[in-house]
Amino acid sequence: MRDPFPAPPAGITKATETLASALALRTLPLHAHEIIVAFTLYHFINNVISPRLSTHFFPRTYPSLSPKTKINWNVHMVSMVQSLFINTVALWVIFADGERKSMSWRERVWGYSGATGMVQAFSAGYFVWDLLASAMDVDVHGWGALVHAASAVVVSGLGFVSFSPSSLFLVDLGGKEGKGGGVGGPGADVKVYKKRPFLNYYGLNFVLYELSTPFLDIHWFLDKLGLTGSRAQLINGIALIASFGASRLVWGTYQSVNMYRDVWRALNTHEELPVPPWLALAYLLANTLLSGLNFYWFGRMIVTVRKRFDKPKVDADKKES
Repeated sequence: MRDPFPAPPAGITKATETLASALALRTLPLHAHEIIVAFTLYHFINNVISPRLSTHFFPRTYPSLSPKTKINWNVHMVSMVQSLFINTVALWVIFADGERKSMSWRERVWGYSGATGMVQAFSAGYFVWDLLASAMDVDVHGWGALVHAASAVVVSGLGFVSFSPSSLFLVDLGGKEGKGGGVGGPGADVKVYKKRPFLNYYGLNFVLYELSTPFLDIHWFLDKLGLTGSRAQLINGIALIASFGASRLVWGTYQSVNMYRDVWRALNTHEELPVPPWLALAYLLANTLLSGLNFYWFGRMIVTVRKRFDKPKVDADKKES
């Protein structure tokens, strides 16, 4: 499936080719403009749109917040916009890209399509912005958020990594390769250079972690709007825990196991699709770290939501007496 976003300007492509070649980020020049667009958009939302709209729609709340809380408010606003956008685009590509459904383990490891690269690029643009925001205000967001952002940048960046071979190899990818696209049309043997991004297929699947993010942001905003413990927060809290557990723990663990299996198979295949051990190790370590943080945050989340609705012990004792 081709990238529906306009092609990159020649200047951006040329400017990123040197960096892409040095770091083996072969497909980065094809999507560098999308990373820049995403980063710029989220920076603009954080610094301009969120403060203005929040002041207009919440004139009693936003202006009275402390400077640190305003920083957090604006970051949550960016997070809300990003998660709604990236979830929509990712789900569209997953259901609309018929090539993905018939991918073999080789294609899941080294396969590439322009549309998948676009989703990865927009995710990378957000994570780069998030990393800088977390580093600049680590006292606001905490070290856990910084580690998460750094790991996400590594994982999204590794999705552009590929290596050039000394020769061509022949693989049945089930179709013909097209510029900016993937493979299409049954039964064709295609000559492909070993210049394919690593685990591009799984990168798109892991983007769906963000399905729980809108509920997390809404939970935070309800606290700041004086609706702590309200029915709205209860309903949102249930949706938050359910979506977080389903998308990050169940779906995420399932996809991680599948990814580990495919990478292990690729590491033990010395025919035409070798995987550099350092690349596999870096990706798997970053992914495992993110998975561990998800389980940790899930426990914290349950405790936090319960605190909003657990009645104080004093009140409970009074009712019993």
